[in-house]
Parts: sequence; structure tokens; C-alpha cells
Amino acid sequence: MAEIIGNVPGRMDAAAATIGMFDGVHRGHLWLIEQLRRFADARGLRSAVVTFANHPQNVLRPNSGLRLIMPLAERLRLIAATGVDYIVVMNFTTKLSQLDSRGFMSLLQRDYSTRAILMGYNHRFGHNRNEQFQHYLAHGRELQLEVERAEEYIGAFAPVSSSIVRRQLEAGDVAGAADKLGRRFGFTGSVNHGFARGRGIGFPTANVVLPSPLLLVPRDGVYAVEVTLPDGSRRGGMANIGTRPTFDDGSERSIEVHIIDFEGNLYGRQIKVDFCARLRDERHMSSIDELRTQLTADLAATKLILGKQL
Repeated sequence: MAEIIGNVPGRMDAAAATIGMFDGVHRGHLWLIEQLRRFADARGLRSAVVTFANHPQNVLRPNSGLRLIMPLAERLRLIAATGVDYIVVMNFTTKLSQLDSRGFMSLLQRDYSTRAILMGYNHRFGHNRNEQFQHYLAHGRELQLEVERAEEYIGAFAPVSSSIVRRQLEAGDVAGAADKLGRRFGFTGSVNHGFARGRGIGFPTANVVLPSPLLLVPRDGVYAVEVTLPDGSRRGGMANIGTRPTFDDGSERSIEVHIIDFEGNLYGRQIKVDFCARLRDERHMSSIDELRTQLTADLAATKLILGKQL
């Protein structure tokens, strides 16, 4: 299991490092980390992934509206599962953003025992983003740091990037996002009291609240999902993301999940929701009977999809 090194420099053996946000820990990230482990082993070094607790863009452009694919704890869990030796987690600050690439490389060398750096294929870091790979090589020679560029990910689902995954999720393309991620997109949230509209029409729902407003939620609509309950068991379900226009409940966006064949009290508990397929847009129904008919059709479609996927 990887050792997590916090923002305060800790004791590390000599290491080869790669640097990035790694939001989503998608196929491209996994390919880079696989290369890092080989790169480190060939040099008798430990492997280290250097990442940030917060996204640089949310510091440099706080009004950008950037949403994260996953919270820090999940990102670290997935990175650790790759078998790297260290994960260095830095707080991205305005002061850190003012370092040029040479200064950042020197910081890694001084405080985190970095002896070699494997650059992501098209990754740049430091204050001057106009630098090319040859500039990093020159900095490395000055600092006596070996610098190498990783091979580009050219797998079946290329190109892959966190930005592409975000755009897919914002468009509701959860299947496409799953292809890029190598697993279904999902999130964990707490079940809070909602409007209890669904229970009255035979489709009780869990109102899921995410731990941070910075986390990305797919486009409004109805989705087939798989739900992991607090006891670890899994159930099929369907999720509605949106503003419940049939009930005219206002403009506040909510995540309502109907868990198939489940009876129990989940209030105050956490559940994980993994998105399997998009069913349709959220839309206003002319009556409760029309809504009930539509939800019945949605449920049948969900069972058909989950029967093929689970």
C-alpha cells in the first residue's frame, strides 16, 4: 500500500516521480503510473505520484465553475491501488503557483527525495506553461535530475483526459465516461430528508447529498444505476437528477434514487451510486398518473439494462 506523504515534507527514500492532478484516475493516468513503476524499478528508485489536494484551476480561476470527477479520498484510494510506493499530496496555493518549472523540480528534489521525473506525454507544470519538453530536460541537467517523457496512451479508448470525461458527464454520456475511466462513474453521498414525493406514487426515493459542491453531477435526467448500501450489498436502481418539474418544487437541483425492491431507513447513512446508462431527459409531466406511467416504463428499462450489465 502506498505511503501518503502530506504537504509537510516527510521522509522518503530516493524516488522517481510523476506529477499531475489525476482527477478521475482514468485509463491515461493508469498507463502513466504503470510506466512510472517500470521507470523507477529500472533505476532502483521508489515510485512517487505527486498530486494536489485541490485543483489548481479552482485556485487560479475560482469562478471557472470547474467540478471534480471524484473527491480526494477516492482519488488517493485508486492511485494507491496501482501499487506505487508514495503519493505526495500538496496543497495548491497561490504561492506554489508562482514557482516556475525549475523551481518546482528543485522543491521535489530537496523536500521529497526526487531523483528522476517521468513527465506525462503532454503534461506541463510550473508558472510558465509555454515551456516545451526540452526546457524540462535542460532544468533536469542543471539540477542533476533525470527527466524522461512517458509514452502517449494510444489504447482503444484514446484520446483520454479528465476534461473529456467531464464534458461527457456534463452531457449525460455516462457510458462514454465509463469507457474513458475504465469503470463506471459514481459518487458517494448522504441520504437526507427530501420532499417524499416518490413515496406517494409508489416509487420511494433516497435524496442523496454530495459532500462537496465542487463535485461533478451528470446532466439532468433519469439514469439506470447500481447502488451500494451501507452494509456493502448492491441493488439496482434508477436516479433522477434535476428539479422535479412535475411537482414544481423550484429550481434547486436534487439527486433522487429509487432503489429496486428495497425497504428500510437510510436517513443519515451513506450510499454509493454508480451510473450504468442514461434513460431520458427529465421533463414535466401533465399529471401524476402520467408520471407514474413513465416511471413504470423507466423501471422496466432499468431492469433490462441492469440484467445485461450486472
